[in-house]
Amino acid sequence: MAQDIPEVKIDINGKSVSVDLDNEKLPDAIEDNAFASGGYPYDKKLSRKKYEEELEMLQLELGKMQAWLQETGERVVIVFEGRDAAGKGGTINAFRQYLNPRHAKVVALSKPSDTEQGQWYFQRYTTHLPTSGEMAMFDRSWYNRAGVEPVMGFCKPKQHKQFLKEAPQFEDMIVDDGIHFFKFWLNVGQEMQLKRFHDRRQNPLKAWKLSPIDIKALSKWDDYTSARNTMLEATHTNHAPWTIVRSNDKRRARLNAIRHFLHRLDYTDKDTKMIGEVDPVIIGLGPDFMNEFGA
Repeated sequence: MAQDIPEVKIDINGKSVSVDLDNEKLPDAIEDNAFASGGYPYDKKLSRKKYEEELEMLQLELGKMQAWLQETGERVVIVFEGRDAAGKGGTINAFRQYLNPRHAKVVALSKPSDTEQGQWYFQRYTTHLPTSGEMAMFDRSWYNRAGVEPVMGFCKPKQHKQFLKEAPQFEDMIVDDGIHFFKFWLNVGQEMQLKRFHDRRQNPLKAWKLSPIDIKALSKWDDYTSARNTMLEATHTNHAPWTIVRSNDKRRARLNAIRHFLHRLDYTDKDTKMIGEVDPVIIGLGPDFMNEFGA
């Protein structure tokens, strides 16, 4: 039986709006404001035709990049983080669709076992770091301890504080070992998140994506915002910066994340014209970029 979902109330333009995800119809205020939520700078999605054309060119470049990894033994780690329904999985799929899966793995860990809970916090993640010629993409990562865990009470304040101190040190070791390291935060507006949750709830093929934690998080938007801001301030560093991707339009988010990634690697036969320019209103670095649009 599907879990009951309480109504959620959010403020839109000074008015309180109730949202019932079990109702087939979303309130007009959510539908009308979803795309623009969080100060999103575009009025409509990128067209499917343009998206598919540009994605194909970028995926050709990703193929070159992977060949370079295997020829040189270079290694890549990409961390994908963001609120639930921000588009992490779809972005990872766009990266990986035409790569050799033997050398481009996705790491999506479940909750830690009893043994793992007794280990150094980062220990279970280190076993998934790439070997020579590999690329590892983390669909959520050690940053669970900076978001879900403190907000939901799954870790103690002392553990949270210790994590924020140790994460930059851990990532410094990754980078110092020669791994090309990227961190993406996919940022979604509140109304867009609710719209996507509603789509999941109403579609039996997507219902599995709406977890009990997602449901509990519905009333904790501000708590997650505070945790995100604390995380960005503590862990955005010169050696491991956060790249913020505004993701109300998943198509623009995917294209710009891939462009940002490719521009920062010096792989064989790289074609910068094929990659194209990163959209500066969709993607930027760290807390300063986040503060520009007040999300």
